[in-house]
Amino acid sequence: MTTEYAEHLRTLPDDDLGALLRLRPDLITPVPTDVTVLAARAQTRVSVARTLDTLDRFTLEILDGLRLTRDPDGHTTSLAAVVAMACAPAGGPEPARVAEAVGRLRARALVYGPDDALRLIPTVDEVCSPYLAGLGRPAAELDTAAESGGAVTALVGDPAKLRRTLLSAPPNARAVLDRLAEGPPVGTSTNRSEPVAWLLEHHLLVATADDSVELPRELGLLLRRDAGPLGQLHPEPPEVAAPPRPVASADRAGAGQAMSAVRHTEDLLEALHDEPAPVLRGGGLGVLPLRRLARAAGIGEPLAALLLETALAAGLLGELELGSETVFLPAAGYDLWRGTPLAQRWAVLAGAWLAMPRQPGLTGGRDEKDRPLTVLSPQLERAGMPAARRAVLTALAQLPPGTAPSADELLERLRWQAPRRLRGRAELHREALSEAAELGVTGSGALTGYGRRLLDVGHGDPDADPLGLRPEAELPPEQTPLVTALAALLPPPVDHVLVQADLTVVVPGPPESALAAELDLVADHESGGGASVYRVTAASLRRALDAGYAGADLHALFQRRSRTAVPQALTYLIDDVARTHGGLRAGAAQAYLRSDDEGLVSAALADRRLSALQLRRLAPTVLVTPFSSGRLVTALREAGYAPVPEDATGAAVLTRPKSRRAAPRAALEPQPDPLEAPGLTEPRLLGIVEEIRRGEARARAARRAPAEVRAAAGHPMSSLTAVQAHSQALAVLQQAVRDKAKVWVGYVDAHGANASRLVRPVSLGAGYLRAEDDRTQTLHTFALHRITAAAPAD
Repeated sequence: MTTEYAEHLRTLPDDDLGALLRLRPDLITPVPTDVTVLAARAQTRVSVARTLDTLDRFTLEILDGLRLTRDPDGHTTSLAAVVAMACAPAGGPEPARVAEAVGRLRARALVYGPDDALRLIPTVDEVCSPYLAGLGRPAAELDTAAESGGAVTALVGDPAKLRRTLLSAPPNARAVLDRLAEGPPVGTSTNRSEPVAWLLEHHLLVATADDSVELPRELGLLLRRDAGPLGQLHPEPPEVAAPPRPVASADRAGAGQAMSAVRHTEDLLEALHDEPAPVLRGGGLGVLPLRRLARAAGIGEPLAALLLETALAAGLLGELELGSETVFLPAAGYDLWRGTPLAQRWAVLAGAWLAMPRQPGLTGGRDEKDRPLTVLSPQLERAGMPAARRAVLTALAQLPPGTAPSADELLERLRWQAPRRLRGRAELHREALSEAAELGVTGSGALTGYGRRLLDVGHGDPDADPLGLRPEAELPPEQTPLVTALAALLPPPVDHVLVQADLTVVVPGPPESALAAELDLVADHESGGGASVYRVTAASLRRALDAGYAGADLHALFQRRSRTAVPQALTYLIDDVARTHGGLRAGAAQAYLRSDDEGLVSAALADRRLSALQLRRLAPTVLVTPFSSGRLVTALREAGYAPVPEDATGAAVLTRPKSRRAAPRAALEPQPDPLEAPGLTEPRLLGIVEEIRRGEARARAARRAPAEVRAAAGHPMSSLTAVQAHSQALAVLQQAVRDKAKVWVGYVDAHGANASRLVRPVSLGAGYLRAEDDRTQTLHTFALHRITAAAPAD
């Protein structure tokens, strides 16, 4: 069978062979040396199983039809026989649909041969279920397995007796038969109930084990007389009951959720910046820190787990060693990300979510060893999640725009598209759909317009731009189609605020990056949403003054940014804080405290809250302490004073607070589905096909080579030693150069493989043989130390 299958692959045109490699990319890793290797690899269990995993339900049903209609020898069938079996029942599929399904199997080289003599590769039977189309094994095979003495074979061999037995079956026994006839044909019966006992007694079922029974194939075919031998076929995917909604409403809902996802991610990372969370010994974030972060961001713990995992995949979150412990902190790339436009920030998160091989929904559960599963821990790694997310979004994209299927409806469509792949993975796809809704990839249950763009990131048509010069690749990140599509749905960034009388600052929309940076410095963030709320306090104003602002600068900032009149209370607060700011001066003496206000110095000296600093008066306006200036400044600020550090020259040292950051991390990029074809361009496919054809030509030449050449190239046919064979080869080559005669040359190629070639030597010297191949009209150069044998062509 392998030889016949290899011969079929040899006869394929280059375009068809390239199409096969595109559909089954595992066959070219590594590139086969010739067609024989390709044929052997295409028949392996792993390769066939991977190929079957990509087929839809109807194609697999037709594959069962091909297996069921084979000749008794089990080798060949015909397209007409399969069409007749599939289309015979009323309401069956069109013959053209059956032919298309067979064409898909042929394109993947699972089926080959002419229409009247179709053959399946043997590995299909090894990989697929032994119960063809949900039917049991033949009666003769069951009789042998159950050692029933041929009773079942005798019953099914007498149609009249079989029908009488069926008609006499009690209703509950007939219900058991009808259920097994639908498939699968095996059942479990531990206590051998009365209906099962009756069926076993009358040989309508066969006991294959102490607790299992099986329905013979012949009886199953009889019970399926109305539905047909293959049962109910499914040529079309399941329909979605919900009608499409307006696309604009789905886009608006998704865009609002996208804004919330970005804002909540920022809140979580800011909370981590304010209070870093320790990394558990086994990795991950503890339950209590997760609860604290979720409460700080005002969201539930499941959503917090999803956003933290996404931030980690996007390179916005990392680990940092602080002394003896390791903590989670925003990574170095967080500040750059936060300064980009809102749509671009979401695109970074969405791309990382689509690519991350982790399952955040497992957070809070326990593993097989009853250990808790914590967010950001290695135990949440699930390699199948990227494929599940992409499968869910692709299934939504195949529906009419605006269609919002339920989770069950979507799973049914996925089960039709790839039933083998969905087996045991339904929960992964449910979770992927839920995550898409939380991140705003979907809106009101439908895939958004920009969500469709997300599927195209890194997965465009490779043949449309084989050299990678697509214009989109040259666009800056903020102008990519995905970011542009989302930005059109978001409210434009605002450059102004509304200052209230209670010293709250309302930002009526997403703030532009410059405004956000100013507000983070001069005010404390209180709440987010469509309109963010900040509050101005004395501490926040001191923070701005410490960073280098003057009182006049703060007045000018609020005058410039506020669309409402600046309240008098804010003006007074700025003046009061600016007047006291820097009234005390701290320096190193091991530190000193000085002020032009002698009364302020006396108050600090008499303040019991500062007694731990051991202050003593050095002059009417100078105090000193044995502690460092940093501790002195911190203690004074905690006591309500507003000191400013100064250097040795007496100049004030104004510093913006430094943010600790973890090491920078690279964001994950969308990866191709391992079961789908990678970005193979047409030129690359044709190049691989050409390389296989050349390898085939070399293999044919090697098979035609003389016995002594084949022996020296690895065949155990010669008693000569390697040194003797090489010496004789040089003598043959020297004579061939003089006679200008053709010779067979055996050699070791650059990949270490043994090969042979029929050539006409031109010259021999300097450690090389130069020879011409008359067939290809090319000149070859062989290193003499690689030549293993040579023999005259005649």
